[in-house]
Amino acid sequence: MDCTVSNINKEKDSQTNQSRAPWYAKLKARKLYISDLHFFHQNLNDRMDNRGFSCFEEMNEAMIGKWNSCVTMKDEVYILGDLSIAKGRATNAIVRQLNGKLFLITGNHDRFLNDKEFDASRFGWIKPYAEISDNRRKVILCHYPVFCYNGQNRVDAHGNPKTYMLYGHVHDTLDEQLVLRFQQETRAQMRTIGEEERPIPCHMINCFCMYSGYRPLTLDEWIAVQKKREERFGENGRSPETPTETSTETSTETSTETAASAN
Repeated sequence: MDCTVSNINKEKDSQTNQSRAPWYAKLKARKLYISDLHFFHQNLNDRMDNRGFSCFEEMNEAMIGKWNSCVTMKDEVYILGDLSIAKGRATNAIVRQLNGKLFLITGNHDRFLNDKEFDASRFGWIKPYAEISDNRRKVILCHYPVFCYNGQNRVDAHGNPKTYMLYGHVHDTLDEQLVLRFQQETRAQMRTIGEEERPIPCHMINCFCMYSGYRPLTLDEWIAVQKKREERFGENGRSPETPTETSTETSTETSTETAASAN
């Protein structure tokens, strides 16, 4: 998946030694999105997500590497919750290694936020909900999928959506299948918008980290990922990533057994 930074290494290598500007100085800053990284969450390697890493240390290292391979220090990265299940000190150590200007939408696993040792200075802000602008489009950010989101019916002169709802939380479970079905049914309904009757817009995107290979993506890249997922979902009536029946609400029951004690 192209994070539109495939030429970064070439840019870096071509920088002269005389220049004091960072190697990425001429690259355009981007807004990137990702959710549910769950640093330190050992159980997700063999349960629910089945990520397949041998241990959470290996998973942490791999996710940091994937992140930094396509994120520059100029990029803004919006994390849609469940960044880490560890305590403040261990989470600080992870955050310091991540490129980009970070913004956090709080998730139900982000208990490190209540730890007095957590250093929030690495983040531009930490909120449970936000609405931002991305290339003249409104983006709704929340850890949980928001149905009937603000600006849902807004389209441009060509009928293209002007608002997108980005979420996380449901990973690749049955809950995500239900969200996809809701979107299909919503778009099948007609509504008078202005003076024209048209299908109801509904553009909700699950920015689950495994859908992007653990790399933060731009809105346009997520739109492309979502389109392919919806096409496969329409073909076989279920999520292409074969979700488990495990609920995202019950996945936390044993999350503190190993890694949450990290400090």
